[in-house]
Amino acid sequence: MNQYEPTYPRTADQVVIAQNSLIRQVYAWMGMGLLVTALLAYATISSPALSAAVMGNRLIFYGLMIGELGLVIGLSSAINRLSSGTATLMFLIYSALNGVTLSVIFRVYTAETIGSTFLVTAGMFGAMSLYGATTKKDLTSWGSFLFMGLIGVVIASVVNIFMGNSALSWIISAIGVIVFTGLTAYDTWKIKEMAAAGAGGRKPAIIGALTLYLDFINLFLMLLRFTARER
Repeated sequence: MNQYEPTYPRTADQVVIAQNSLIRQVYAWMGMGLLVTALLAYATISSPALSAAVMGNRLIFYGLMIGELGLVIGLSSAINRLSSGTATLMFLIYSALNGVTLSVIFRVYTAETIGSTFLVTAGMFGAMSLYGATTKKDLTSWGSFLFMGLIGVVIASVVNIFMGNSALSWIISAIGVIVFTGLTAYDTWKIKEMAAAGAGGRKPAIIGALTLYLDFINLFLMLLRFTARER
């Protein structure tokens, strides 16, 4: 039996209501996460001492990144054992830490470039998420294809850290845009399917918000390499 399967039969209208309710909660928490990230990025770049500590000390910077990775893995793997409050707190802490590390882009790119890229990202993300939420197609087959693409992007990015090849970086970004655009639609569709199977409440909303948050942030960073005007 599906872990989300309700113990009572539901009508088609009730399923749609459940889907819309969960998706609204996911978007609300994702928006909260992005707001926390933006505020912490602004606070970091506005504080010379904090900015110097983060960007001038590799140990602190990489420590924050390891902390972020640990939170993502912990939240994703232990979501069923965590309380709703703990899951929410972990998501918000992750969003805050990500804001601190992402503040580095304000040292590299102009505020105008970051703002315009954010708007482009929001438009692409919104369109693909809407498709995922409304399509009648079964997007299951997208999952394995996009996962392979994601693994390829991660491996190529790590390799290019040592190579420093600008052409390879452009190719990685181009593929990354395609992968995260597809993942946005697929992950939204998967959230809708979870709701149809009976998922509901705070914890499914938090894990869904984390998934779409990661899609948005990574799509934004990939697009930034195309539209960016460096300082």
